[in-house]
Amino acid sequence: MHVSMATSAGTAGRPNEDFAGAVPGAAVLLDGAGIPGTESICSHGVAWYTQRLGGALLGRLSRGDGRDLAAILAAAIDEIAAEHRGTCDLTNPASPQATVAIVRAHRGRLDHLLLADSFLVLDRVGGGPQVVTDEREVTARRICSTPLAGVPEGTPEYDRIRASCAQALRARRNQPGGYWIAKDDPHAAEEAVTGSRPLRDLDGVALLSNGASRLVSPYALTDWAGVLGLLADGGPAEVVRRVRRAEAGSPAGTAAPAPDDATVVHCTDLGGFDIGAATGPTGGR
Repeated sequence: MHVSMATSAGTAGRPNEDFAGAVPGAAVLLDGAGIPGTESICSHGVAWYTQRLGGALLGRLSRGDGRDLAAILAAAIDEIAAEHRGTCDLTNPASPQATVAIVRAHRGRLDHLLLADSFLVLDRVGGGPQVVTDEREVTARRICSTPLAGVPEGTPEYDRIRASCAQALRARRNQPGGYWIAKDDPHAAEEAVTGSRPLRDLDGVALLSNGASRLVSPYALTDWAGVLGLLADGGPAEVVRRVRRAEAGSPAGTAAPAPDDATVVHCTDLGGFDIGAATGPTGGR
């Protein structure tokens, strides 16, 4: 497996809260989330959390034992929660958390896992892109934002309702009927979107954080087939560059989202390091 990646912080002077990394046969991407200025809740911060959780995932994936991806994620969440449960208020909805995307080539198949709203783009042989994401957070956000409809922005009433909507969304986090994200509860991993495809059916796979996916939505500058084309021609850095150019070109006062951390991981030559094929059932190299 050949892996290339690019990442860019959304705001100068603030840590990049995304994480991307790879080991032979596997890659991960995390998109950190949390509320700035909540050091009293967790002194470590979101970037610390994504780096620690990403490292724990890579360490387990490097074993090449084919363990279920949800079980790997659950163990990693539990490990990192234990590292700061004694000093930080992990039950607080604003404590650090992250979306998770994992791909792994194993025994002739590409296994994948998604938790929350990152994107996986499968580059199918002769079939165009297939996009996989976890839409539950987007759905919950849309439902919780319904009271804002028709309320003028910039008014005290809008700010009051918006705060109430944010509180309602946080209450749905890691709850049945809501959405799931990596935080302090390892059982969230059981709710991840998972799947598996034969490696022979794929030319490659791309992982994109929410900030990088903006090239498709809301900016609508290309479609997912176009993203794969950009990756083939210019690599992940070209996708990130175009996102930043779109953000810079948004007229002042428009509803364009604030710049976000943007990360892309592109995996090709998927059979080049198939863990199961390399080690075999009796161990290997």
